[in-house]
Amino acid sequence: MKLYRKIRNELARHVLNYRGWRTDRKLIVFESDDWGSIRMPSREAYQSLLQAGVDVNNSAYCRNDSLASEEDLEMLFELLLSVKDKNRRNPVFTANAVLTNPDFDKIRRDGFDSYHCENFTETLKRYPGHQNSFSLWKQGMEAGIFHPQFHGKEHLNVAFWLKLLRENWNDFQLAFDNECWGLSGDVYPEMGRSVQATFDFSEDEEIGQHHENIASGLDLFEEIFGYRSLSFIANNFIWSEELNQTLANCGVRYLQGMKYQLLPVKEGGKRELIRHHVGEKNSFGQLYLIRNAVFEPSLRKGSYDNVGSCMKGIKTAFQWKKPAIISTHRLNYIGFIDPDNRKRGLTQLKQLMHEILREWPDAEFVTSDELGQLIETGAIKKKPIVKTSEKEDLKSTVL
Repeated sequence: MKLYRKIRNELARHVLNYRGWRTDRKLIVFESDDWGSIRMPSREAYQSLLQAGVDVNNSAYCRNDSLASEEDLEMLFELLLSVKDKNRRNPVFTANAVLTNPDFDKIRRDGFDSYHCENFTETLKRYPGHQNSFSLWKQGMEAGIFHPQFHGKEHLNVAFWLKLLRENWNDFQLAFDNECWGLSGDVYPEMGRSVQATFDFSEDEEIGQHHENIASGLDLFEEIFGYRSLSFIANNFIWSEELNQTLANCGVRYLQGMKYQLLPVKEGGKRELIRHHVGEKNSFGQLYLIRNAVFEPSLRKGSYDNVGSCMKGIKTAFQWKKPAIISTHRLNYIGFIDPDNRKRGLTQLKQLMHEILREWPDAEFVTSDELGQLIETGAIKKKPIVKTSEKEDLKSTVL
């Protein structure tokens, strides 16, 4: 049985990589989702839900994932600044950002009939140990180690969530009282849908809300970060192809994702999948960037070899002359709820980066949108170089 799984996994890696754009360069992209989203507000909220009988212990995200504290960011940035590729460039996280969180007080006052939100930068100000987190985001951006891209205006299916709250679903009411919503499939496997999947829908009229959500979300992204996001990754990898035109109209040229795009499913229907490959172009000229390696130590603990498994994914990608696009969620680097989770993630990330550079000394770290530019034009648009002294200033801050 073990031999069968080994052969099957090896074959799957090759099938994932054999089609699409090729390059002789050893390009490494770290795509990291969920930055800015609350998920589990605190250890106290987690314990409250657990004691009330909500199975949050079944979810690695509910056990560990939260807004990145100042300490979380300082320790991640310290690690990224300690490593350099052949071009003397540090590893850079393409930090796929969620821009808003629910305003729980206003939603409650409106009887769960209307949705209200606040920018994640405001949410951070209310959390202990997070007041200076966004300042650290900006320092990481200036140092070239933290590069936000668009993951959504929220990580929440608003219509579905409000419906559950109006219908008095007990667990979701309890979560709401703890300023939490992310009770997804690992907590509620019988539900069949996830409140985390922003662009899933059961009624056709919801698609109009999704178009507006994307357009206003991308404008908000520019307002917060000072530039347009060139790439997009859908929450839970679910989005309708109808949204691609709105994304294109708003400046998104590159669509991050796994090998399958999941389509929204109507009530009682069956979810359809569309397979994509790296460099594939759709009718709007957008390119697909497909993740072909996984590094998620918070999801696979115990004796599982996260570093070794990710290295196999990278090796297969390079064998097929593909960039290595690594999926690694924020979850793995958060210690606000459980410091051991952050310690484990950072220890293994450091090992992974050193293994990459030992195995491939010519490896190069790039962002998702830089990879898209390279596929599209054959070159990466030059960005302002951060002076060594400025990086040293950040290093002294995080140390």
